[in-house]
Amino acid sequence: MSTLYLLHKPYRMLSQFTDKQGRDTLADVITVPGVYAAGRLDYDSEGLLLLSDDGSLIHRIAHPRHKQPKTYWAQVEGHIDEAALKALRQGITLKDGPTLPAKARQIAPPITAPRQPAIDPKRHPSTSWLELTINEGRNRQVRRMTAHVGFPTLRLIRVAIGPWRLDGLAPGQWRKEILHAPQPTNPPPNQRIAKKLKDQRARPTTKRRKPS
Repeated sequence: MSTLYLLHKPYRMLSQFTDKQGRDTLADVITVPGVYAAGRLDYDSEGLLLLSDDGSLIHRIAHPRHKQPKTYWAQVEGHIDEAALKALRQGITLKDGPTLPAKARQIAPPITAPRQPAIDPKRHPSTSWLELTINEGRNRQVRRMTAHVGFPTLRLIRVAIGPWRLDGLAPGQWRKEILHAPQPTNPPPNQRIAKKLKDQRARPTTKRRKPS
């Protein structure tokens, strides 16, 4: 059994508990002792961050080998077109190599908590939103991907990591989930050996007749 904490990380907050420069940190919103973030979310990004005090669970969530899909809502500059979405779906080549194919679609402006400061409509009079799901975790990957296809990201919200979603959490709020480990289909070797010995003891034996 493990405990997982789902946090809505606010804009301009570090994904860590201390900062020598005095910036906002996770310690400002979650006071559960001994928990660590499974992965990170950029200072200027918002949304779902998972935390736990279980090191093996953190590894399973954060390690790229396990390929937990991550879904984002991105508000981009300009009206994103189908050609850009198709390129994201097929995979593009960034400076650190090609990306895996992503799920990408345009969405209506979602209902979100206001961001402070808000996007300046005078500087960015035309914007649109897309939903992007990736299976990687490179540095600032979503921002680099949308910029590569000609639509720089202005606001970025992570709404899901694997099966966990941001639903119902306002910025700075968190909730706790208890995860129950599934029972193994095959018992450990020591249990199998013990069962075999028990079966042998319970099996009736046939006495051999002495020769006449």
